[in-house]
Amino acid sequence: MAQLTHRLHTLARTTTWTSIGLAAVCSMLSLNASAQAEWPKAKPVTLLVAFAPGASTDIVARSLTQKLSEITGGNFIVENKGGAGGNIATGQVKRAAPDGYTVLVHSVAFAVNPSLYADAGYDALKDFAPLALGPKTPNIFTVNPSVSAKTLPELVEEAKKTPMSYASSGIGTTTHLSMERLKTAAKVDITHVPYQPAAAINAVVAGHTPMASTSMPPAVPMIKAGKLRALAVTSATRSPLLPEVPSITEFGYKEFDDYTWFGFFLPAGTPQAIVDKLNAALNRAMESQDVVDKFAQLGMSSSRNSAAEFGSFLRAEVPKWAAVVKSSGAKAD
Repeated sequence: MAQLTHRLHTLARTTTWTSIGLAAVCSMLSLNASAQAEWPKAKPVTLLVAFAPGASTDIVARSLTQKLSEITGGNFIVENKGGAGGNIATGQVKRAAPDGYTVLVHSVAFAVNPSLYADAGYDALKDFAPLALGPKTPNIFTVNPSVSAKTLPELVEEAKKTPMSYASSGIGTTTHLSMERLKTAAKVDITHVPYQPAAAINAVVAGHTPMASTSMPPAVPMIKAGKLRALAVTSATRSPLLPEVPSITEFGYKEFDDYTWFGFFLPAGTPQAIVDKLNAALNRAMESQDVVDKFAQLGMSSSRNSAAEFGSFLRAEVPKWAAVVKSSGAKAD
């Protein structure tokens, strides 16, 4: 009888603790569901930009805040946290609560930095929930009009005979790495001269360096003014902004499809419902005609994409740039 009584007491205690545990789980699920349902109206949503005000990444973010607020009924704001090539902002968002209220706005450097820095402080494929790919623009190879080469193959042949240098937007940028890819593919040595983004174009226009590898926005006005000659864009197809300029793939470099791109990220563990809501809002905002026009003025374009598609894109970009960084020997200062 005593043994039976002991068993009954044990069963009662077990049942009680099980009930408490289930109640706690149900409470947590209820709170989580409530938080997801009220997003994004509990507090402002911060778009944390990885670079300084006025940079291209900042312009992209500020082009979308009002639209996002209108579409979601929330309050979207921009905060700039530049430094360490974007790694400071990236680390802050990595540590943020996964509640949808802190969004990282970054460039292609997000995919490059883990290979470029000895310790970037994050894993690009594990520490974040990919949200959406923003606008992108191909890089472009240009020369000073005094250079005799009129085409990319002619430039390669000239560089094999005569020492040549090129300007880029800085060590580890895709403008630098795209040229390093060309050098490897063409088996040619061209000396890299890194500049600040705006200064690279000016150096070639002034004749300080004969060639540049840059993004489209700073190059297009100089090309149209006749101060630079465009040889090729680094995308697989021609750019609608300069349809007369060949794609690099037209010269046999079929593996190329390089862009300077911008993207949006959430901390890992953000509920999928919030990811999906914010992805839909971003796509709607980027499809707004005034935003499309703004991006076009910057030489950029965007296309609708899901969070899953952006994740697949990242899984290709990260190893691609890691291989180029390794082969080029590029390292952040």
